[in-house]
Amino acid sequence: MTIWQADLHRPPLASPNGDPLWEILLCSDDFAFSYGATAPQAAVNKAWVSEQVGIALEKAANRPERIQVFRPQALSLLTVSCESLGLAVEPTRHTATLHQWLQQRAKWYPTQPNAIPVPYNPLHVESPPPVPLPENLWGNSWGFTALAAYDFEQTLPYEPIPLRHLSPYLMPSRLGLASTTPVPGIVVDAGRQAMALAQWIQANAPAWLSYVRGEPDGLILDAGLCDRWVFTTFSDPDVATAGQRFEQRKRESQGLHFLLVRPDDSGMTTTGLWLLQQPQVS
Repeated sequence: MTIWQADLHRPPLASPNGDPLWEILLCSDDFAFSYGATAPQAAVNKAWVSEQVGIALEKAANRPERIQVFRPQALSLLTVSCESLGLAVEPTRHTATLHQWLQQRAKWYPTQPNAIPVPYNPLHVESPPPVPLPENLWGNSWGFTALAAYDFEQTLPYEPIPLRHLSPYLMPSRLGLASTTPVPGIVVDAGRQAMALAQWIQANAPAWLSYVRGEPDGLILDAGLCDRWVFTTFSDPDVATAGQRFEQRKRESQGLHFLLVRPDDSGMTTTGLWLLQQPQVS
């Protein structure tokens, strides 16, 4: 199965006339194939995007089953342009190959004669302020945890869990993590709300969780393409220390972490499991 990842964005480059340039990038998820093109802003429309995707299809050895897009501002134009070519577009933040390519190109742009000297973060996406999780979904308790990469890969994926998302591309061994590397996680004991919470998480396409300092501190869930949710808040200094350790472990595991929802801590049943990854800016 061939999957492409695509972006349509404005790099810090200008045309010879000084007009801002836009760039389309297409690559396979294993980066065996890549294609890119630029055009002045006024020329970027459905016809131009369809033309560029068509050129990429002609050059590629395999036609993709679908094209993944992470940037909300690019989704609409890429979707309508690809529809005319019979290609499905999937909105998702999990485009690690494209993210890596964008970061490489961000180092290349300043070396070009038509570079614009402005601050530039290739992965930046405008996000609204986080909003509270629906009150009827609150769990009974939650906590930070961690499993060695080997233990995670040999246990949880094989348990009978009704709702899950475990991309093979995010498995610790696929990322090259050492078997002893701690993979951090969040465990929620949700009681009778376990299934409702797990279904809500699944429907909202979880991307990653992050500990955020504040008054009070919080755990933020990024979901969809740009949604943000306040998963929980707390003021306990011991929990804050655990949150800092959670973030440190994420850095050591290439952003990899997991979210597990269960009815209770009996160890008998698990309702939902998601393997997540927060992009690490190099």
